[in-house]
Amino acid sequence: MLEIKNLYVSINDKPILKGVNLKIEKGEIHALMGPNGSGKSTLSFVLMGHPKYKITKGEIFFEGKNITEINPDERARLGMFLCFQYPTEIQGVSLFNFLKTSYNSINNEKISSMEFREIMKDKMKLLGVEQKFIERYLNEGFSGGEKKRGEILQMAVLNPKISILDETDSGLDIDSLKIVSNGINKVSNSENSILLITHYKRILKYIKPKFVHVMIDGKIVLSGDEKLADELEENGYNFLKEKVK
Repeated sequence: MLEIKNLYVSINDKPILKGVNLKIEKGEIHALMGPNGSGKSTLSFVLMGHPKYKITKGEIFFEGKNITEINPDERARLGMFLCFQYPTEIQGVSLFNFLKTSYNSINNEKISSMEFREIMKDKMKLLGVEQKFIERYLNEGFSGGEKKRGEILQMAVLNPKISILDETDSGLDIDSLKIVSNGINKVSNSENSILLITHYKRILKYIKPKFVHVMIDGKIVLSGDEKLADELEENGYNFLKEKVK
């Protein structure tokens, strides 16, 4: 599904990623953990083609296609999706209209609002979302939990092949974390893949990854199963820094 080969990335001539290698197969959930400033969010933006970041070496492949230099909208149409750590507020644009426009753009269609409401019904029911929620302006006045639920609703409606979830658990209380995690589990299936970026183990109590990777100083220094997350929870990242020297 996704393969990252020896990826080096800088911003304003400052190196951030320093040789990242990662392969994600169809149907797999991978968790990427690491301390602040290790390059996790940078990787998420680079995968979606953010122009602020400069790839100085390496390549990114999606379903065998080299996407290293293609635009973000093309990546979205191929089936890539990014769930933001800090979703942006957009005044005057309802969540419903935002989703309809995105759906039409990605699928190269022009379905009507009535047709799209039928598509939305199942997704809203799946995630426990009410009609009044999608009529609100995108993220305006939303709580942290509501913003993240909106992101997962986008994921469900757009049905990407791979979803990159950048610290989806950030700012969520216990109840919101359970709701959002449950939504992700419902959307996840054997035909799509997830890269879940997080600092903490707590979301991994609800979403079970097949692999856990640890990024430190712009490199993936260790990979394993979910037991690796337990080790990090117990010993912290400083312990691991000493271990991989």
